[in-house]
Amino acid sequence: MNKTIQHIFFIGLLFSSTAVFSQIKEEKLILDRKREPEVKKIEKKKTSIEAEKNYPPQEKSANPPTYDITNVPASSDFKTSLIQGEDISPKFDAEYQNNYFQLGMGNYGKILADGNISTKLENGMEAGGDVHFLSTSGLKKVYAWDSKQSTANIGAFLNSYGEKGKFSVNADYGLNDYNYYGIYALAPASNNVDLKQKTNRFKVNGYYDFYSNEILNDVRVKSSFLSDHFGAKENQAEILVNLSKHGVELPSFDDVNFNADLGLNLETVKSDFELLTKNSSQFLNATLAPKMTFFKGKSYLIIGSDFSFLNAKNSNMTLAEEVKNNKTYWFPKAELQFAAADEFKFYAGITGGLQLNTYADLLEQNPYLISDQELRATETKYKFYFGLRGDIDQNIKYDFSAGFGKMNDILFFKANNLFNVAAEYNRLPYDYANTFSSVYDNGTVSEAKASVQYFPLANLALDAELKFEKYNLENYENIYNKPLVKASLGGKYSILDKKLNLGAKAIFATDQTTNSFEVNHEAIDPNFRALENKNDKIGGFADLNLSAEYKVHKNLSIFALGNNLLNTQYQTYKGYKVLGAQILGGVKISF
Repeated sequence: MNKTIQHIFFIGLLFSSTAVFSQIKEEKLILDRKREPEVKKIEKKKTSIEAEKNYPPQEKSANPPTYDITNVPASSDFKTSLIQGEDISPKFDAEYQNNYFQLGMGNYGKILADGNISTKLENGMEAGGDVHFLSTSGLKKVYAWDSKQSTANIGAFLNSYGEKGKFSVNADYGLNDYNYYGIYALAPASNNVDLKQKTNRFKVNGYYDFYSNEILNDVRVKSSFLSDHFGAKENQAEILVNLSKHGVELPSFDDVNFNADLGLNLETVKSDFELLTKNSSQFLNATLAPKMTFFKGKSYLIIGSDFSFLNAKNSNMTLAEEVKNNKTYWFPKAELQFAAADEFKFYAGITGGLQLNTYADLLEQNPYLISDQELRATETKYKFYFGLRGDIDQNIKYDFSAGFGKMNDILFFKANNLFNVAAEYNRLPYDYANTFSSVYDNGTVSEAKASVQYFPLANLALDAELKFEKYNLENYENIYNKPLVKASLGGKYSILDKKLNLGAKAIFATDQTTNSFEVNHEAIDPNFRALENKNDKIGGFADLNLSAEYKVHKNLSIFALGNNLLNTQYQTYKGYKVLGAQILGGVKISF
């Protein structure tokens, strides 16, 4: 009886705690699985603790390398367009199985199919693949025109564990088929208007990690090929090489060790668009990143730099000739951590860097972009930060930090006006003031972050995050489509000997500013007149999501997901409302 009361109490605590917030910032489906290849889930950090499995004990036992396990989505994970919900079904490593297939159906015509399979081969090799499909019929009762969409991914990987290192290669194809349904300024001539957009992306990644940290540490190769419905094409390739010498003892300083690292990175991107001004850009970025780390216990000092050389070429129909730019950058890198105890670790540092903005990356943030984008590199000249983190009795983990930075070419999105001002109602899919373009400005950013994880029981985990970002720009009064505050609150609870897994997540965002257009037409004027509002507001939101999965048999589970349970059709971008309350149920077969 006491255990039953305890279970009921914690279920109530888990679900009621999330009711403070509701609604989700970017409605998306993220299948939070621990996937192979693990190469995309593990970032090597010599200051961390946990070691990767499958390493030969002879070479690793003396000086084992250490790893940070990060929540980087595996190559097969995907997110759909913004009218989707978030899959928050809890996953527990102890019960994890690689081989499974699950099928689900729900309201709004939702269909989910998801599977993964892997097998061990001879000579320490492992191969596998996975497939995912999600579709929805969209908001038929909200929009008279088509808002349906679907996403599919197919992936394959191969891992090889040799005597000197681990080799991984993976390939992934992703398809996103959706509509520019966010029409608010001008009604189409008919409900059968063509609003179609579709993107295809193929990625191939390779990785070799040497077991020893002597000189050549690891090598990574990445490539990506993207195309869309309107003829845009983008090719991206990157190679990263890490050289290192770790664990050097300094005789003049007791218990002080020294690491030396040198990172070499070469990245190239070529993007070509076929619409409107037909923007074309090509970037070649070479980065040299030396770093020295002095550490004693859990205290450390990192001193380093990034030296980048950027070769950029841009052209479009409005430019008389191709614009070329060659520039060299230097960015400071330093961090100091003083570990007074496990519970209190004070840290401060400075960082900077160059980020190439690609069409593929922009679509991940906003799929409703016009297929003609000006692409630039964002420069973080410097960012100072400080904070406090710690681990209290293995029950509470926290990290509080604040920072201030100076940036050039800060990326955000603005709404587009009509491209054709003639008073016509049969228009191209992107010509209803329903798309967005990248825009850049220089300025400063002030930010504060807080994250807390609480583990009151072995089978209960709670987490909360809060982020504040304030931009001051040189030319724009407001930064568009970025909320001032974002927050999340979630938890996972496992009961009945882990046969029943419960999950909850609430996401909150404050109001965000955007530009928008009001389109008018007078009978005596052959053209539309558009008035721009540069200070329009998209309301904040709170999104509540719950999930449950019950293991009927060791090879059979049933699950149910509830997304946006407050049933609020808020907007993520102007005109783009998300699905209301969604219930999806299904079965999962493990083998």
